[in-house]
Amino acid sequence: MRALVISGGGSKGAFAGGVAQYLMEELDYHYDLFLGTSTGSLLITHLALQAIEKIKNVYTSVDQDSIFSNCPFLIQKKHGVETISIHHWNVLKNFYRGSKTFGESLNLLNLIKDTITENEFNTLKNGPKNIVVTVSNLSLNQVEYKSINDCTYEEFCEWIWISCNYTPFMTLVKKNGCEYADGGMGNMVPIEEAIKRGATEIDAIILQTEVTHLNRMPSKNVFSLLTNMFSFMLDRIEYQNIRIGKFVANHNDTIINFYYTPTVLTTNSLIFDHEKMTSWWESGYNFAKRKNIEINQIEPE
Repeated sequence: MRALVISGGGSKGAFAGGVAQYLMEELDYHYDLFLGTSTGSLLITHLALQAIEKIKNVYTSVDQDSIFSNCPFLIQKKHGVETISIHHWNVLKNFYRGSKTFGESLNLLNLIKDTITENEFNTLKNGPKNIVVTVSNLSLNQVEYKSINDCTYEEFCEWIWISCNYTPFMTLVKKNGCEYADGGMGNMVPIEEAIKRGATEIDAIILQTEVTHLNRMPSKNVFSLLTNMFSFMLDRIEYQNIRIGKFVANHNDTIINFYYTPTVLTTNSLIFDHEKMTSWWESGYNFAKRKNIEINQIEPE
């Protein structure tokens, strides 16, 4: 069984889309299992449908308004570097309404429902492929994996949305009596889960460099401090997930093909810039192409 696993990474998901496009269209890889976290969960349904151009159009056209119904920060650009600062009015408005988070991401839920039709959902649910998204259950302190086979259309769209909700900047969702948030808070790269579900070969797209190249700029305000802290924690989670995945793979004779980003794409994946995301999609495609050429060149004849 071959599986495609895509990590979390916000706007960097555009790079993963480009990699997946090359693997599926040029190498003609066919996957039985698609497993994603956060932005990875947004991609996998369309990839399973072979609707690559459709999801590419989404990723290369979204902006902040496509994601946030109430954006909690302002984006400022100085000397070519983008930074965020608190949007005091929006945050106060959110708290006044009784929200537990700084911002809300209801527009993202609407976008998901607009791009995944009920007919497409039924096609996948009745087909042989399994599509699984990762969510974090904060109430029960555990990671959960939601398969399309166990969900209605409305439920699956909500689980994809929940998997992407980077709290406390995005919506905290209460469902089935529990509070849920971004799947990346528990498992950024669900390689181990793919192996548990029977994968014997995995293509894992990691939206992070293999070796740390990043020296973050000093925090400018409380929001940039929070995003830096969360980024640090998620990076640690990601590295741990990869180590565990490699360990489990070695004991199950599972092959893992890793596709890391070759460079640091952004220091804030909550900033959705369609021009950059268009460039990242193309970069992902070209990177997968170069990597495949290099592999073929070193393989013995």
